[in-house]
Amino acid sequence: MSAVWPAEAEEEAPRKRRAPWGVIALVLLTGLALIRNGSGEFDVGPPQPAGAAAADSRVPGGIAAGAAVQPLPYGVPDRVRIPAIRVDAPVMEVGLDAEGWVDAPPPQDPNLAGWFTGAVSPGEKGTAIVVGHVDNAQGPAVFYGLGALKKGNRVEIARKDAKTAVFEIYGIEVFAKNNFPGDRVYASKGAAELRVITCGGGFSQQNGYDGNVVVFARLVEVR
Repeated sequence: MSAVWPAEAEEEAPRKRRAPWGVIALVLLTGLALIRNGSGEFDVGPPQPAGAAAADSRVPGGIAAGAAVQPLPYGVPDRVRIPAIRVDAPVMEVGLDAEGWVDAPPPQDPNLAGWFTGAVSPGEKGTAIVVGHVDNAQGPAVFYGLGALKKGNRVEIARKDAKTAVFEIYGIEVFAKNNFPGDRVYASKGAAELRVITCGGGFSQQNGYDGNVVVFARLVEVR
């Protein structure tokens, strides 16, 4: 499908035009439905979130309401680090392709994430989106271990303005691609939030992965 840009989607420089979350919900991650390597090494597939990891609306990490960290201004992300699963990867910008779909990072580079420039930058007020492959033809990729994360784990986004936005995870869930809750995942919660997304769920050789693993996190520190 093609992206539809409403008039109100025009943004001031230097930001690029942003897709409304409803459009993002329909198009994001189409390019991430990779076919998993069929070797015996990966027969069990990537880890999947536990039921107890479902997101809730409570402020994570014991941060008192009203004591949230002040959001940052616009800043281009440079690296994503998730210490709990040993992720330390460069971040490239991804946007919409010629057909209006959100691009994914090149699959041949397993240690590469993508920041969707149609949403806010990590640390800004709103919901920032970082995507990456779960695997490629050679084996596990950058977000292979995403489903093993737990509430309270942290995601660090080092930005090119020399600031690091630190997000604390308050939920990890897997959603079917044919019933993806875009309003729940992408809509702004009134704070600086982050979603980290990769493929997950069941897998078939014909259709690839049937779901997406989504990490929900909220800004708790700026360094």
